[in-house]
Amino acid sequence: MKALFVVTGRGIGGDAVTALNIARALEKYDVDCEFALDHSAPGLLLKKHNLTWHRISIPQAGGHAATKKTLAKAAVKTSKAALEAARLVRKVHPHIVVGVIGGGAVVGCLGAKMAGVPSVGILITPTDAKVCTKITTTVALPESNLFQMDLNDKNIHKAYSPVDSTIVVGDREKALELLPPEFDETRPTILLSSGSTLFEKMVQGAAALGKSGIDANILVVGAPLEEEFRDLLKDDNIIYLEYIDWIQDLYKVVDLAVLTDDGMMIQEAIACQLPIIALLGVKYGRYHNLAEIFKGAVLESQLEDIVSVTREAFNRLDELKENALKYSADVLNASDNIARIIYDKMKNE
Repeated sequence: MKALFVVTGRGIGGDAVTALNIARALEKYDVDCEFALDHSAPGLLLKKHNLTWHRISIPQAGGHAATKKTLAKAAVKTSKAALEAARLVRKVHPHIVVGVIGGGAVVGCLGAKMAGVPSVGILITPTDAKVCTKITTTVALPESNLFQMDLNDKNIHKAYSPVDSTIVVGDREKALELLPPEFDETRPTILLSSGSTLFEKMVQGAAALGKSGIDANILVVGAPLEEEFRDLLKDDNIIYLEYIDWIQDLYKVVDLAVLTDDGMMIQEAIACQLPIIALLGVKYGRYHNLAEIFKGAVLESQLEDIVSVTREAFNRLDELKENALKYSADVLNASDNIARIIYDKMKNE
């Protein structure tokens, strides 16, 4: 059997990671997986794993930051994109199409419907929820507005984000070898990251911690959205690691993770039982209230409060770790749970 994943984004970060981790779990059911990205996507994550992909149009409206204007523009492009996706489906002959997040979910599921092939939509935005729940089986991830709702619809499932189960088996010694000489193993370590792309507010948070006098290694990870962000990371107390592909090893030296209130990393950190601060408003001001989903394991902070909340977190590390442990197993099982939903849909169609 074969599944075609239609994936939004650039193929380098969270959306592609979501697709790849679900695909790996689905392969355990002897399902071959192929991928489709937008024509403009560099697909660096897929390249890293020696995977090829199909190229189609996958319009984006901006996710949770979508405006009426961007939604209107995306809607105009979506009809044409869905036709292109339908042509690809007929060419590839998958047994199921998995539309992954935002435009990928919408275009993938609409294209599958046009081609007469079953589909499953993986949802995190209001727009993909509005469209995909009307036409197919869906899985709402924690960032979706559906996740915290009481629903009575057998076609709408809920799941934590599909983290790679190997995220918890990193190598501390490898991380220590790769870290620069200024890293001090005797000090506690704070990791700041907004994912594969480093956003301005996360940079500002790191700069504030660098000047705070907190006695800790301050590590920053991610490719800067704007090159000028690098100037804010030149403080002697900040270790900027750029984009790295050994995050599972780095987690082994981290005592506290400052992450965005969305995305894969916050759930990777939960799986690794790390204390977490969710820095709010980093990505276009959007808010997902993950502190409510992972109660007791995540502290929230506005940018102006990051130093005081970090001091509070260091005073509560054991409590935060203990609460993260309550969710860790369920997060690690998420990929398999989603794969089972997809496989059951294939069998029943």
